[in-house]
Amino acid sequence: MYRIGFDAKRLFNNFTGLGNYSRTLLYNLGQYYPDNAYFLYSPKVKDNAETHYFLTSPSYTLKTPKWLPGAYWRSNGVKGRLRKDKAQLYHGLSHEIPLGIHKTGISTVVTIHDLLYKHYPQQYALPDRKIYDFKFKYACEHADRIVAISEATKRDIMHFFGIPEEKITVIYQTCHDRFMQERSRKTLREIKEKYQLPEDYLFYVGSVIARKNLLGIVKAMTLLPKDLQLPLVVVGGRSDYQKKVEDFITQSGLREKIFFISPTYKDLSALYQQARVFLYPSFAEGFGIPVLEALYSKVPVVTSNCSSLPEAAGPGAYLADPHLPEDIAKGIEKILSDSAYRQELVQNGFEHAQQFKGEPLVRQMMNLYEELL
Repeated sequence: MYRIGFDAKRLFNNFTGLGNYSRTLLYNLGQYYPDNAYFLYSPKVKDNAETHYFLTSPSYTLKTPKWLPGAYWRSNGVKGRLRKDKAQLYHGLSHEIPLGIHKTGISTVVTIHDLLYKHYPQQYALPDRKIYDFKFKYACEHADRIVAISEATKRDIMHFFGIPEEKITVIYQTCHDRFMQERSRKTLREIKEKYQLPEDYLFYVGSVIARKNLLGIVKAMTLLPKDLQLPLVVVGGRSDYQKKVEDFITQSGLREKIFFISPTYKDLSALYQQARVFLYPSFAEGFGIPVLEALYSKVPVVTSNCSSLPEAAGPGAYLADPHLPEDIAKGIEKILSDSAYRQELVQNGFEHAQQFKGEPLVRQMMNLYEELL
């Protein structure tokens, strides 16, 4: 039996990408390797539908600071707690590890999701970039092993931080099991009615920020033949960039064709499963988990031909140049007008997605832990 500690701040407090990564990994470790002791270290905890399991399952032991400020405890004070708990290994699940942990004798792993702030510095405040540079580089230099969630992220770690290739292991991420389960017709119909959605629609899931390229999608819609100009359903957090998108929507006369909704996470799989095409022409991603969610939902995908997205999509997508709305439109038109091509993408994409299931990926992670232990 191993005693393994995890930075669980994102698990308990983040309900998008980094939090989902933490929860799916820890859930699968508990399912497939139940004999180990898993310690979850978090400066604060939110108890909700996504986190409650980790607060009640005997597989996990929660640790929070008793009196130290949360930020200091996470970056420094947690080392004492790890020693008391006799942890043999500590995994920083989101880019950082405690300062000086390499002096404690506890083995360390850090997951690096992306270094996008290096590619798009103008989208990040200068203080944030300075903090990321220090924390991310420190973790990469001092952790015993680095997990990159894609080959694209691995290349960035080597390029920007000068880390040797042999220190980095690519272990892809999975998505929640609910995206792998077909929903009933009754459920599909009820959820479509719940959000008052049209019968057929294009679908986008992701933050509404410039890097994700929602504006490119909307511009592509104006280039489609009228009979293929399906409504677009957008799921994503709002930002200043959204005003730019909405201004274009208004100018282009598309107001009645764009639906901005905020569904619950458990409803999301049903929305994927009813989409005609999933659109994700992002300029850069650490991995691109929404693409994987779409592949499991048997929805054809239009995504980008750059960054990590060809890795995530495999043969299940039309790969477009995200800088060219006409190329995005070409992919949408081909999928909507060619049923044989559509079915080929769905079948190839679903087969490609099988390599990202939880069990083989968590086995790779446990193999990495065992190398260090």
